[in-house]
Amino acid sequence: MIKPEMNPETSAETSTETNTEAEPASVPALPPLRISAASCLRSARLFNMLAIATTLLAATLFTIGQLIADKKMAFLPMAMSLPPVMIWLAASIFVYASIAHHPNLTVRHYNQWAGYRYYGIVGFLTILSNDIAQLPTGWLGVWAIMIVALIPWASYDIWRAGKEDWQDMEIEDVHKIGAPE
Repeated sequence: MIKPEMNPETSAETSTETNTEAEPASVPALPPLRISAASCLRSARLFNMLAIATTLLAATLFTIGQLIADKKMAFLPMAMSLPPVMIWLAASIFVYASIAHHPNLTVRHYNQWAGYRYYGIVGFLTILSNDIAQLPTGWLGVWAIMIVALIPWASYDIWRAGKEDWQDMEIEDVHKIGAPE
């Protein structure tokens, strides 16, 4: 908090005490924040696990839509499979942002690469999916590319994160609320 300088000569109210300042109330220090190793592991795996889950859910819904759709309802497979992808695309931004400033740099690394991977594949398919769907495989080929490109690599990262040597962390309170700067 920035305090304006008071000049006693120009101030309308002149204090009788000229050289003393009021001491700010001392703020008790907060205990250090403890982040468990299990929490670090969970954070490192979270983006990948949710990306795999939503991709498999959307592909399953697409397959179910293919099985029950007739000529009059050709849009049904895409209408069933897109909501999980769109919801996860929006929610993934919040998941990514919440983990992006994690105090453990290894957690950040796993999150960063999971984001690169997912957004890269989704961006690639956003641009080329209509062209790929014109091939003989159709929209099934688009989902196959998504699954083949995303799931093995994300699964490997989940497995690799489990092999890391995670340690509990203590974060000191660096921002003292109400303390003078």
